Parts: sequence; C-alpha cells; structure tokens
Amino acid sequence: MIDKTFPITEKILVNGRKLTEKLFELLDKEYEHLKQKIDPNTLSTLAANKKEVVAQLEQFSRQLGQVLATEKLLINQESVISYLEKAKAANFSTEQALQCWLDIVALSKKCRSLNEKNGASIDLLNRHTQRSLQILRGKSQLTSTYGPDGSTRSVLFSHTLISV
Repeated sequence: MIDKTFPITEKILVNGRKLTEKLFELLDKEYEHLKQKIDPNTLSTLAANKKEVVAQLEQFSRQLGQVLATEKLLINQESVISYLEKAKAANFSTEQALQCWLDIVALSKKCRSLNEKNGASIDLLNRHTQRSLQILRGKSQLTSTYGPDGSTRSVLFSHTLISV
C-alpha cells in the first residue's frame, strides 16, 4: 500500500511545510505589529488570514492522518517517522519528505511560542484598554491579590478621572 500512498504523502508534506511557513510569517507580522503602533484593521486582516491558514493546516492533518491509517499507524509525530522508514525500506527516496516533516515540527514549535507571546500581548492590551475605560467612566474595579499568608483578597480601586 505504501507504493500508492508515498507519492501523495510527499506532496502532502511539501504543502504542509508551505502552510506552516505561511502561518509562522503571519504570526511574526502580528508580533511585529503588536510591538509597534496598533492598527486594528491590519490585526483583523492578519487574524482572518491566520484562521484561513489554520483551516488549511487542519485539512493537511486530516490528509496525513488518512495516509497513516492506511498503514495502520496512529496519528502522531513518531508515526510519520515510522511511515517514512517504511517508505525508505520500500526503496523510496524519503529525504525530501523527512526534511519537510522535520521543518513542519520545528516551525510548529516556533508558531506555538510566537502565538503564546502574541496572545499575552493582546491580553495585556485588552486589560489596559478595559481599565482605561473603567477609569474614564468612573467605575471602580475589584482586583484580586494575594495577602502575606497566601490567601486571596479583593481590593477596590476607585481612581476616576470623571465622575458623572
């Protein structure tokens, strides 16, 4: 069966690498944008593009899973390596496919890290914006902190600029 699936798998892996590279580029652009002046339109466009690429990566994952299933392999990183070893044993040249897979794994780790950084930046900006709005509107905010004994307590902040 590997005789029929390997040529397809090689194409799937090449496409997967391109998609993962594209996702990394989008995340990197988002990161750079978040460090500079924030343009909501650009961030919205980046978010939409990321969503599209993630959908394509999910399709890639399903296709790869189907190939692995034909060889009765689970869908995980080790199974892809096992599949490529089977293909090599069947006298296929697997160097390109293996490199694509290794690139996908390495880029995916970088994407995860960058996405976490971007998410933390967005969360911080969101909290800052919410706090600024609360101050401008004259609404107080409860904040949970830890006391000296480790127990949580709520502190009322009531600094307002305008009271209506």
